[in-house]
Amino acid sequence: MATLKVPAHVPPPSEDAEQLHKAFAGWGTNEELIITILAHRNASQRNLIRQVYKEAYGEDLLKALDKELSSDFERCILLWTLDPADRDAYLANESTKRFTSSNWVLMEIACTRSPHDLFKVRQAYHTLYKKSLEEDVAYHTTGDYRKLLVPLVTAYRYHGEEVNMTLAKSEAKILNQKISDKAYADDEIVRILTTRSKAQLNATLNHYNNSYGNAINKSLKVDPEDEFLKFLRATIKCLTLPEKHFEKVLRQAINKIGTDEWALTRVVTTRAEVDMARIKEEYHRRNSVPLDRAIAGDTSGDYEKMLQALIGHGDL
Repeated sequence: MATLKVPAHVPPPSEDAEQLHKAFAGWGTNEELIITILAHRNASQRNLIRQVYKEAYGEDLLKALDKELSSDFERCILLWTLDPADRDAYLANESTKRFTSSNWVLMEIACTRSPHDLFKVRQAYHTLYKKSLEEDVAYHTTGDYRKLLVPLVTAYRYHGEEVNMTLAKSEAKILNQKISDKAYADDEIVRILTTRSKAQLNATLNHYNNSYGNAINKSLKVDPEDEFLKFLRATIKCLTLPEKHFEKVLRQAINKIGTDEWALTRVVTTRAEVDMARIKEEYHRRNSVPLDRAIAGDTSGDYEKMLQALIGHGDL
């Protein structure tokens, strides 16, 4: 499912660190060398490179990269080089700020990470920002968004495949009743979406579809302009079919007037080691254009090269 390409024989982290240091030397930065190394190392390898670089040169690799690079290429490299939990913590914190706030990014992190990974994000957030993620989410969100997001970011779902079909039937009935009553942020809807395992939730939503004649997200399209309903539908999609959600984010980022580089960078850097292969398949199916071609048509230079490397386009 991942698209990250790692060489069969990876140099020791000391050699990678030395090569990166050389890339920063002289009058011009060797961006191609940076891409060749960092875009083809997994998370644990990147962490080791950072440790060795710090020991050898007395500076955090991220600070060195920050000094040498700029613009969208810099953001892409920095996000990618971060440990995944630290990266999510950073994105979550950014999403609570005034000018970069995004309930959608918080929801993505909460719904598409494994229970263990989400727990590590909360730990990283606590370490980096000296407060809890749920504290910031509760403070910076309001109304129905807060009601749904706080339990989402604090969830620790069962991660197995066991399903209780009796429970699925009863909770499908609850969801249908609440949606019929237009109680879209009802405590019961929030409880089901934020506590049930993804296997259990899928069983419930399948039963909903079979019993009430359409998928739940279709039932939630009663008002296409209602922003919370859009958010609720996206939450359900992230929990059940994340590749469809991320395909839509990419499509909107690329096809809009003026590329949304932040969204494009976020999806590629956070999913390249997870499920980018599925997202690429969904993108091609939905748009009849390969993702690499769409990116090539909307980006350029080192930024494009980095994105293409992370989605697995081209040879090592």
